[in-house]
Amino acid sequence: MHSKTKSFESTVLPLLRAGKPAIGSWVNTASPIVGELMSQCGFDFLTVDVEHSPVDFGGVFGILQAIRSGNPSCDCFVRLHGVDYSHVKRYLDAGVNGVIAPLVERPEDVEILVAATKYPPEGRRGVGFCRANKYGAELLDYVEGVNREMLLAIQIESRAGVEQIESILSVPGVDAVFLGPYDLSASLGVTAQFDHPDYLAARERVLKACQERGIAAGIHVVQPNPGELLDRIAEGYQLLAYSLDVTMLMHSCRTGLETIREGLAGSLSQPIEG
Repeated sequence: MHSKTKSFESTVLPLLRAGKPAIGSWVNTASPIVGELMSQCGFDFLTVDVEHSPVDFGGVFGILQAIRSGNPSCDCFVRLHGVDYSHVKRYLDAGVNGVIAPLVERPEDVEILVAATKYPPEGRRGVGFCRANKYGAELLDYVEGVNREMLLAIQIESRAGVEQIESILSVPGVDAVFLGPYDLSASLGVTAQFDHPDYLAARERVLKACQERGIAAGIHVVQPNPGELLDRIAEGYQLLAYSLDVTMLMHSCRTGLETIREGLAGSLSQPIEG
């Protein structure tokens, strides 16, 4: 059995391979401080979102450094802006533990991603000195271990992706399939109707396809609802994103203010004794 290398160790993949859940979250702010703070909370992974956020490549670099500073055991993922070989390899060189690719709809999309994430002979990722291999100091260790330990997750978030899920998963190299609830429901014409039969049927088809092939199923629980996340684990999901930084911040502010204002209203309605 291979051992993990010094320069590339994964927290999430061993959990998935053992049939256990891995719980992370999403970083949509461009703030390294937020990434560092969230990593200290004990998440198994944090995903820097470059699809729906203002984070550019330089920003990703700084956030990855901050996450590692906060907790070296917290895996760093990037949710890509699309399926693009040239951009994928830049994020890998920056030192991520994995990528999550949005809107995968064809087997050919997976082939592009595998080629970008794997070194030869499994792929065609270029070899260069970079942060991922400690600027060349651990190049050979990194190259030897990364094909085994780099997570490749694809997002199924459209009707076309659901309809092609079996052929998509016929391409070797996918570690996890991540459902995007909002985009998938929108593609089905039932935006945010997560109890709609069409959405539930699509979700079930993807989950079954993953389970039949021994591939981890993942899902984003967007609202900070621990109970819902536990329900998804009970259903068989392993790779779970618990909300995202901006949503948790908004939720905390709103619920705190509502409690304060309700308390103030109650105290003001009480008659003054004297």
